[in-house]
Amino acid sequence: MRQVNHWKRLGLLSLAGAVLTSAVSSTATQDVVAVRQADMKAMAAAAKTISGMFKDQTSYKSAEFRLAADTIRDKSGAVLSGHFASEAASAQSKAKPNILEERERFDRMANDLRDYAIALGAAAEKNPGAMTAGMRMKPGEAMGGGPFGTHVSSERVLSAMPAEHAFHLMLQACTTCHARFRME
Repeated sequence: MRQVNHWKRLGLLSLAGAVLTSAVSSTATQDVVAVRQADMKAMAAAAKTISGMFKDQTSYKSAEFRLAADTIRDKSGAVLSGHFASEAASAQSKAKPNILEERERFDRMANDLRDYAIALGAAAEKNPGAMTAGMRMKPGEAMGGGPFGTHVSSERVLSAMPAEHAFHLMLQACTTCHARFRME
């Protein structure tokens, strides 16, 4: 009789452990989803700040522009990739499961986003006063390689282009990533 109770207790403990593990895993997934969604919202707000300064260049403040660029830099690259390091799908998430299947492509886009943000931050550093003409795109200047050609492979090329161009490439990278890896 004692041995039967022992096995029943072990069975109940195993069942309780499995339920607890499942609950902790579910909570961890929800936490990762909440963190990555908060980071995405912070990046969107930062992009809106930068966009506003390009729309009305009299509102340009180097420190605010730099802070917005740094926010995007700090939440992209390896940080963004890390938010999708394991199963991307959950009831709270809009991420498609193909992120894991196309890991290299996703990571490249996350790193491109970081690189564009670094270029924007450098532009703010170089232009502490008013927004200069060198930060702006020239009329008729092409904005990049279209929605599927957003990668600038050379840091030299990226640092030589106007900040506004880097900003448009960054927005294209966001759009391309969402089109490929986000559910409607």
